[in-house]
Amino acid sequence: MPNPFEAFWNILKNSIDPDQETPLHVGEVMVCWTYYTALKEMLRFEEAGLNTTKDSEVVEMLKDAYKMCQGQSERLEKLLIKEGVPLPDTSPALPKSSPDDIPLGVKMSDDELANGIGVKIAGSLVECATGQAQSIRNDVGMMWAEFQAELLVFSATLRALKKRRGWLKIPPYFQPPGNKQ
Repeated sequence: MPNPFEAFWNILKNSIDPDQETPLHVGEVMVCWTYYTALKEMLRFEEAGLNTTKDSEVVEMLKDAYKMCQGQSERLEKLLIKEGVPLPDTSPALPKSSPDDIPLGVKMSDDELANGIGVKIAGSLVECATGQAQSIRNDVGMMWAEFQAELLVFSATLRALKKRRGWLKIPPYFQPPGNKQ
């Protein structure tokens, strides 16, 4: 039985047409510009996290998040420049520092780092879905689908880490009236 994800990618790849030569419409530009800005700020959060934690699993997770965000931001930057869209001003990269040099009142806990990344990933998934829904050009729609797939894979591993470490934030369970439990 064929893999449904491979089938989906093949359909998308084979449907790329000459429309990709048309300029981006204003909705495509806005979501690309906004997501690019968010990615650059996510990179700063990940750098701060790497400067904060000593936990090897959290360091690995932050490095994976950084690599993913860096790759996506580079891809978007190339697209925006190619399309003549001015890049936003973003925060500069943070210098490396030792977790031991950060005062306790400022240092984020590993729980806060993991859940902060989780919140940023959740927002990124929504932004990718918005970008994909607004895309007219197939190449741009494909880019959003690829970004979303990367985020989904990352979020599954992040959820497993948070669950294993007791950091997963679970809302109260819903018990409908009259439910006998």
